[in-house]
Amino acid sequence: MKKTINVAIDRPGLWLDADVTYGQVGHWFGHTTKDLKMDVIYPHEGQDKPWPCIVWICGGAWLQMDVHAWIPNLVDLARKGYVVASVEYRDSNYAVFPGQVEDIKKAIRYLRAHSQRYQIDPDHIGVMGESAGGHLAGMIGTTGQVESLDVGEYLDYSSAVQAVCPWYIPSDFEQMPTSDEDIYLGLLPESRLINSITKVNPDKAKAASPITYIDDKTPPFLLIHGTHDQVVPHKQSELMYEALEAKGLAVDLISVEGADHADKHFSQKVLMDEIAMFFDKHLK
Repeated sequence: MKKTINVAIDRPGLWLDADVTYGQVGHWFGHTTKDLKMDVIYPHEGQDKPWPCIVWICGGAWLQMDVHAWIPNLVDLARKGYVVASVEYRDSNYAVFPGQVEDIKKAIRYLRAHSQRYQIDPDHIGVMGESAGGHLAGMIGTTGQVESLDVGEYLDYSSAVQAVCPWYIPSDFEQMPTSDEDIYLGLLPESRLINSITKVNPDKAKAASPITYIDDKTPPFLLIHGTHDQVVPHKQSELMYEALEAKGLAVDLISVEGADHADKHFSQKVLMDEIAMFFDKHLK
């Protein structure tokens, strides 16, 4: 059979630039060097104008992450006119807090420095992440003015973002659930992140909590959380919402009825559409 069809151009073509090295850090007891990578979904050349960018941060209890894992789901946002960069960061086996935040800030500065390469609008960058990645997204969003967290390359560029969408965010480490065994053995992932037991060292717990840094320059937030989350209580997003609202800042909270932690609800079109509407409002 032969067929000729007329194909209308109704969506952008996309490229994937995978395993892009955006920085290097010390590794293996300081004797070796590790590349930090990102995957970038960006449009075919010849767009009328640059696109806003969404930086994605994978979760994994700060113990492990995979820069590629969420790429199939993130294509939904790229099709809506966003460059999407999934960014690697050091896990807590290799770096204690704030190393992870420093890594992501470096990645954002890299993207601004290479904005022409990927057709990014450097003035409109948002950040989104899930679980531990939601925590880090929250940290990026609330520390845009904290100069001490900008270390390494591309320091002529800002790491501040213009919109933040954390999923099931651990927002306040001091109010995360724990048990006597967790405290005694230091089993909590957040304790490993700060290299100290959160209930024993509240100063370190506070320093690693996004809620601590909210000020009048904090950008708009969209918080997303399942009502049946068994890992990060829904209350954590409520605390963040209340703290942002108390400052008169732009914030919305979407509670996903019946959703547990990182389950299938969070890859559904209806939720991606809500996320796109939020970023459309604040980045386009």
